[in-house]
Amino acid sequence: MAQVASETTTTTAPRRRRRFFTQLWFWVIVGIVGGILLGLLAPGVAKETKWLADAFVQMIKVIVGPVIFCTVVVGIASIGNLARAGRLATRALGYFLVATAVALTLGLTAANVFAPGAGFQGTPSQAQLDAAQKQIGSGETDSGIVAFITNDLLPKSFLGPFVDNKVLQVLVLAILTACAVSMLAAPMRTRIVGAIDSIAKVIFGIIKLIMWAAPLGAFGGMAYTVAAFGASSLGNLGALMLVFWGTCAVFVVVVLGAVSAWAGFNIFKVIRLIKDELLIILGTSSSESVLPRLLTKLESAGASRQTVGLVIPTGYSFNLDGTCIYLTLGALFIIQAGGETLPVGAQIGLALLMVLTSKGAAGITGAGLITLSASLQAFGGEFFTPEAIAVGIAVIIGIDRVMSEGRALTNCIGNVVATLVIARWNDELDRERLAAVLDDPSLVESDMDAEHGESAEEQPVADDGPADRELAATTNR
Repeated sequence: MAQVASETTTTTAPRRRRRFFTQLWFWVIVGIVGGILLGLLAPGVAKETKWLADAFVQMIKVIVGPVIFCTVVVGIASIGNLARAGRLATRALGYFLVATAVALTLGLTAANVFAPGAGFQGTPSQAQLDAAQKQIGSGETDSGIVAFITNDLLPKSFLGPFVDNKVLQVLVLAILTACAVSMLAAPMRTRIVGAIDSIAKVIFGIIKLIMWAAPLGAFGGMAYTVAAFGASSLGNLGALMLVFWGTCAVFVVVVLGAVSAWAGFNIFKVIRLIKDELLIILGTSSSESVLPRLLTKLESAGASRQTVGLVIPTGYSFNLDGTCIYLTLGALFIIQAGGETLPVGAQIGLALLMVLTSKGAAGITGAGLITLSASLQAFGGEFFTPEAIAVGIAVIIGIDRVMSEGRALTNCIGNVVATLVIARWNDELDRERLAAVLDDPSLVESDMDAEHGESAEEQPVADDGPADRELAATTNR
């Protein structure tokens, strides 16, 4: 049986390379370029296209909760060993904590070295102040570990987290369900896991339909960003934007690059592997829009289903590297723009607070700005009065859309690297498969076609996807 399974998964008919205009990344690029042109040539019209990006993200958010639930339940329950799943989760959370600390520290360092808010002379408009007050109202929540546990971590009902798209609460429900399923007798556990996996396949079928709208979402999002941003921003805002993007680039290339090298792979090849997802994020400014695609692609690249199913959804709440850089950098920008300084001790205290407040901030547009407002209010004191927060948020809000894209891109890359590193750490990474995929990303196309329907033609002949490949590998063992 093992030999038959092996032959089934290794013998495939030759694949023709798909034409570029049949691939999603091409049409996303077309949408981005079209959005840029519309934003420059007809900004008035372009500002009315934001609803396209919002509608696309809204549709993606509909299925994010069910995808996370099904993936985590299948991933953990299929292990059949809670101790093993617990070790995986513990290592993942440990990695996330270290990455968060490094990202927050890097943001503080960049703000102190480049001081993008120093000498700020601009005055926010009334419209910006009104928008800032709205964001501050969104951020006025109880702070502290108890509030985090009761408000953000623990669900109030079983269906509520799915309705409200509370990623962290869906994750808690999924882990509890997976633990309960794992304790069942093996035959029943197998039937339940199979049923949930079948539901997941239906959900991925829905994603296939939604993803055809990605180019439209990218078009609307980019057109609005270019039109709203314009060329009238203050020099300090431009400096803040450059410092932020530069800091994110340093984090990805240096920090994540070093971690990737330690784990045995190249960060630039990883970025090439997920270029389609990064283009979608660039257009929609939302890392949630590519979560289902990452689950399939990383499993196809060699990471085990258990690792991918646990690390990616958890990382979307606990491993937001770009958001962490934004939080500390944005906070010090507000201090500098007000002509004040924040002592080193206070900066460390602020960073420690943000270790907590950054968790649970879903990778959606505007979440970073709300989290920043909530963090500053929680810190309070003489440095961040309500008036200073209102003015500071009003100043930043004009470029938040552009910075949101940087946050989402960095968050995505960080979670991909985390998944591969943790899979290697737990000996659940097919390193030969990963090396082959990184050298030739087209090797994952058949799985992406099967799960997400990027092309209506030239479908794979014999490869039945990462799940069946893993089943065959288990049989061989």
